[in-house]
Amino acid sequence: MKLPDALRKATSLGLDLVEVAPTANPPVCKIVALGKFRYDISKQARDKKPSGTKLKEIKFRVNIDDHDYLTKIRHGEEFLERGNKVRVQLQFRGREMAHQEFGMQLMEKVREDLSGMSQVEMEPKITGRNVTMTLSPLPASRRKRRFAPLPKTAGTAVSPNGTQS
Repeated sequence: MKLPDALRKATSLGLDLVEVAPTANPPVCKIVALGKFRYDISKQARDKKPSGTKLKEIKFRVNIDDHDYLTKIRHGEEFLERGNKVRVQLQFRGREMAHQEFGMQLMEKVREDLSGMSQVEMEPKITGRNVTMTLSPLPASRRKRRFAPLPKTAGTAVSPNGTQS
């Protein structure tokens, strides 16, 4: 159909002539309501967006042991490596509230230990009995793990008497 004929038909129907594929030979056009057409395109673009970033949470206590701390930091590095955001939550119990500075020191330590993998999105903030901080992953090219993941060895468990099974 020729362009003037298509325009005449679109105006007689009270609709618009929209070019759908301008690079095709000949160009492809559609007779539609322009507002609805734009809405459909934006809806398709919104549906295509991958919801790849999830929010993972790591909970700490003020008097955490070194080994437990390292385990949680390794988990945090894994989450960041996969492109997830990490919410670090520190929980105070009982009389720990009297020494909130220890909690803030622990949050600073977490920030420094995960600095090779993340950037701080939300600074440590005290809300009630919790201190919360959100970390977002750095671009993949700038991420550097500080704590290597533990190697998984299959079937080499050592029993209490020293024998391997």
